[in-house]
Amino acid sequence: MTYQQTLDFLYGQLPMFQRVGAAGFKDGLVGVQKLVAAMGHPENKFRSVHVAGTNGKGSSSHLLAAMLQSAGYRTGLYTSPHLREFTERIRLNGRELTPEYLVAWVARWRGLFEEVQPSFFEMCVALCYDYFTAEQVDIAIIEVGLGGRLDSTNIITPLVSLITNISYDHQAILGDTLPKIAAEKAGIIKPGVPAVVSQTQSEVQAVFEHTAAERAAPLTFADTRYRAELLRDEPAAASQYLRLWRDGAVWLDEVELALVGDYQRLNLPGVLATVEELRRQGFGITDEHIRQGLRQVRELTGLRGRWQVIGRRPLTICDTGHNEAGIRLVVQQLSRLRYERLHVVLGMVADKDLGKVLALLPREATYYFCAAGIPRALPATELAAQAEGHGLRGPVCGSVAEALAEARRQAGPEDVIFVGGSTFVVAEVPDLYEAETGPETAA
Repeated sequence: MTYQQTLDFLYGQLPMFQRVGAAGFKDGLVGVQKLVAAMGHPENKFRSVHVAGTNGKGSSSHLLAAMLQSAGYRTGLYTSPHLREFTERIRLNGRELTPEYLVAWVARWRGLFEEVQPSFFEMCVALCYDYFTAEQVDIAIIEVGLGGRLDSTNIITPLVSLITNISYDHQAILGDTLPKIAAEKAGIIKPGVPAVVSQTQSEVQAVFEHTAAERAAPLTFADTRYRAELLRDEPAAASQYLRLWRDGAVWLDEVELALVGDYQRLNLPGVLATVEELRRQGFGITDEHIRQGLRQVRELTGLRGRWQVIGRRPLTICDTGHNEAGIRLVVQQLSRLRYERLHVVLGMVADKDLGKVLALLPREATYYFCAAGIPRALPATELAAQAEGHGLRGPVCGSVAEALAEARRQAGPEDVIFVGGSTFVVAEVPDLYEAETGPETAA
C-alpha cells in the first residue's frame, strides 16, 4: 500500500474517536493485549513514564521529553490526537515516525489486524510500543488517549505515573462527577510504582489517596512541593520567565519557558516532581538539562498549538483548550492583553457541553464561526445560533482558514485575534507550523 492507502486502512478500523467521537471509542484492554502478545510483548521492553489527566497531559509529556532529550537520553514520545499528520503521534528525539516505517509496519501485521479486528487507537498503541522497542529507546513518555483505566496505553508498568489535573470532559464515557473521572485517571497507578498528581484538588484528592494506598504506590501531590512564579507579566511574549520554588525555597531563578500559556505554570509542578523521581531512580538530569528542556521544548519535541503566537500586528494567537476548565484559563489570559478590539475565530465539536464554554467567552469580541473538517465538528451555523443565545455575535465563515482570513481582513494592527475552541480548529490554522514572527511583545 501507499502511505495514503495505509492511513485510509488505519482510519477505517472502528472509526477513530478523533473524527467521530464516542461512536469510535472502544474501552478495555483485550484488543491491544492480543496485538502486543503476537508482537512479543514490546510494552515490557522499554522504560516509560505514563501521563494522564484532563488538561495539560500533552504539554507535560512534551516538557518531560524535552528535559530527557536535553540530558542525552534516547527519548520516545507518544501523544494524541495529532494535529496535521498521523506521524506526529510517535516521535523519537523529536523526529516524527517516517511514513515508510508506518507503511512497512502495517503491511507486516495486516493479517493480525484482520484476525483481531482492533480499533484505530489499539493499532496506534501497538505501533508505538513496537517502534520504541525496535528503536531501543532509553525511555518513552506515553500520554493516555482517554481516561486511563481502560485506555489502550494502560498495559505498561512505568517508572512513574503522572496525573495532571481533573476537570469535566468526556462525561458520557468517563462519568458525570469529578470523583468518577478521577477514578478513571487513577487507573494508571500501578502497584508499587510512584505516582505524581500535579494539582491538589479537594474534590478528588481522596480518590488518588485511596487508589495509591490500595496499590502501595508512593504518592506525591506536586504542588505541595513545587511552585512556578511568574517574574514578568508579558502574556503576548514568545517566552515566559519564571522562578521555580521547591519545598518553600527558591530553587531555579530566571528560568525561560518557551510555552507562554498561564496554565503551563499549573503543569510544571507535576513535571518537576516526575523529574525528581526519575533522578532518584538514577537518571542523570541536571538543573541545566531542566532549564534547556523548558527553553527549547518547541524545537526539541515539535509541540504546537499551546497559546502559540502565529502573527503580530494584529497579534494572533491559537490555543487547543477545548473544555470548560481549559477555556476558562484561556479567557483569563486574553483579559490581560491590551488591544483595541478582540476577534475570536471559534469552532467546536458537537459532543462538548457548549453552554458552559460559551458562557465564559467575552461578549465584546467579534466572532467568526467555523467548523473543522471532521464529522464531529458542530456546523458553524448551529454554533453561531447557540452562541447568539449567550450574546456572542459575528459572521458564519465555514472553514477555519476562511474564518481566520476574514478576521485578519477586519482586524486593525492593534487588535488581537484568537483562534480556538477545539484542537481540530487549531490543527487547520494555515500558518501553525511557520516560525513565530519575533520576540517583541504587543502587551
